Amino acid sequence: MVVEPNAPDVSIDVGRILPSIVSVRTIIPDDAYTASILGTERMGHGVVIGENGLILTIGYLVMEAESVWVIDHEGRPAAAHVLANDQETGFGLVQTLTPLRLPAVGLGDSNSAAQGDSVVIVGYGNASDAVQARIISRREFAGYWEYLVDNAIFTEPTYADWSGAALFGRGGELLGICSLFIQRGDGDADSDQNMFVPIDLLKPILDELTAQGEMSRPSRPWLGMFTMEAEQRLAIAGLVDDGPANKAGVKVGDFVLAVGGVPVADLADMYRRIWAVGRAGADVPLSIARDGHTFDVVVHSGDRSDRLKAPALH
Repeated sequence: MVVEPNAPDVSIDVGRILPSIVSVRTIIPDDAYTASILGTERMGHGVVIGENGLILTIGYLVMEAESVWVIDHEGRPAAAHVLANDQETGFGLVQTLTPLRLPAVGLGDSNSAAQGDSVVIVGYGNASDAVQARIISRREFAGYWEYLVDNAIFTEPTYADWSGAALFGRGGELLGICSLFIQRGDGDADSDQNMFVPIDLLKPILDELTAQGEMSRPSRPWLGMFTMEAEQRLAIAGLVDDGPANKAGVKVGDFVLAVGGVPVADLADMYRRIWAVGRAGADVPLSIARDGHTFDVVVHSGDRSDRLKAPALH
């Protein structure tokens, strides 16, 4: 569903915003860790947040990229490189090799965005491609790939080409970057939705990311488990080959009952308890159910970044 953003309660000039929206296109090596999962050719959206060609997008578009190109609103290409890919928030930053001379958008206050608010989703394209939407909930989002966002923004109707699309509030301020399309029947959802990573998660880390390309905080313990919530249980749906959990003897079909002896109720609870154990490399004790039996296993965690190819710099 595509709707012109002309509702009277949204004072936003999409035509003014479009010059700040770019197409982001990346090439990933065939032997990259994420190549088989996310593909070797990726395309999505980005939004200019710095006058020198600093572009914000969603991290999985640029993860392990060896080649990055951005296309501006007039169809002009520009070479770029990955400046940062923050796995905790899911944001990615791209820097063009030459200044784009495009206007930068202002960062809004996503914490003030509330259920029921009118918003507009804008991606690379024309004003008619923008979607008038509303925020249907603010809640945490836990992804099966060991990812957690507090107070994520969920909107409807959906924006079909969601990867990296930008969410704007009433005054044209940037509220978030689109990460996912959530299909009907997810949790308490009544309709298909988009999930946006709130822009307030970027503000405290932006200066460090642009200066250093990464955060100096310790990496979280990573187990290499793909875990799903199934009938109020946490089921292991997949394992990374040669990953920490696989090495420890965890198997697909196992159920996680507890972390460090404390029962876990859902994915978010499990992740928080795993990450509370310490930094990457810490031993994580899990209680597992398999074939009607329960047992304990200790997983020597790793650092997910060690699996990823470093971005190519030009």
